[in-house]
Amino acid sequence: MTTPALQHLQVGEQLPALTLAPINRTTLALFAGASGDHNAIHIDVDYARKAGMPDVFAHGMLSMAYLARLVTQWVDQRQLRDLGVRFLGITHLGHQITCAGTVVERFEAEGEQRLRVEIRTTNQYGEIKIVGDAVIAL
Repeated sequence: MTTPALQHLQVGEQLPALTLAPINRTTLALFAGASGDHNAIHIDVDYARKAGMPDVFAHGMLSMAYLARLVTQWVDQRQLRDLGVRFLGITHLGHQITCAGTVVERFEAEGEQRLRVEIRTTNQYGEIKIVGDAVIAL
């Protein structure tokens, strides 16, 4: 979306949703390699089961990266001023994640017009896994 188009956004408007393929072991292995996060709980089923989990599960930072992708597919990453999240639940194998956002505020800071967007991930069952917000410069 171009900056002039952003100028017309109003509180309550939705970002275009981003729906991803279901989480699988390949995705977890690739993310572990790319991020350097080789925590066994995410890639070793025996370790995960010993920890009381039914299987491995997605890295929280993978879902946060998906949220960053949601925002940066909407605006140029140079316009992103802040991105923060809170983890609410585990994203298990087979979960299909949808990232969504809603404009919740227009404000001025440091001489810029900005938007605050509430962002979230949900799985195919409607369970919210991550919530947060992003601040975008117009």
